[in-house]
Amino acid sequence: MKSIYDIQQLLMKYGSLIYIGDRLADLELMETELKELYQSQLIETKEFQSALLLLRNEIEREKDKKLKRKKGEEHG
Repeated sequence: MKSIYDIQQLLMKYGSLIYIGDRLADLELMETELKELYQSQLIETKEFQSALLLLRNEIEREKDKKLKRKKGEEHG
């Protein structure tokens, strides 16, 4: 797993197309779906771990962006 796109392709392989329209919500739902695939033993541990790490990093990035925007609105 090298990108969020790779994770989306993996989820699509198992019939999960995720698009809510809110990037953060999309990423969090992808994490939930990924965990379900792993718990169902449909994906390998290594694949799960690398995808989860990518998702969590991206979720943190999105949260930081939202926080910066919110602070900018308060001061602007």
